Amino acid sequence: MTEHKNVLGTPLEICSIEPMTGFTREGSCKVTDNDYGVHGVCVQVTEEFLKFSKEKGNDLSTPMPFAGFDGLLPGDRWCLCASRWKEALENNAAPHVNLLATHEAALLFVSLEDLLAHSLDNGHS
Repeated sequence: MTEHKNVLGTPLEICSIEPMTGFTREGSCKVTDNDYGVHGVCVQVTEEFLKFSKEKGNDLSTPMPFAGFDGLLPGDRWCLCASRWKEALENNAAPHVNLLATHEAALLFVSLEDLLAHSLDNGHS
């Protein structure tokens, strides 16, 4: 069994179980071979980000009961595609990141410096 690491090189922590997140829906942002979207960035969503994502065609705030998705609210934590986080960053809408729960594969898309600048550990709530 492979131990998944975060962007700081330590064991990957849980992002959220309420709401349940992750490509594998286990609460972790682990990236597996069949996760082509690299859902590895653990974020705390904001109203600004939810609006941005909806405008880009990925509505994360509207409930979809048929898919078992209640919709996200500001403050919820969620495993986000690394490319979507980068796109939000480039448009000044990047949500804050939980570094300990962000998979190291995210570094293939975004720099550690950018993640650090948006880290929840930097005093962001």
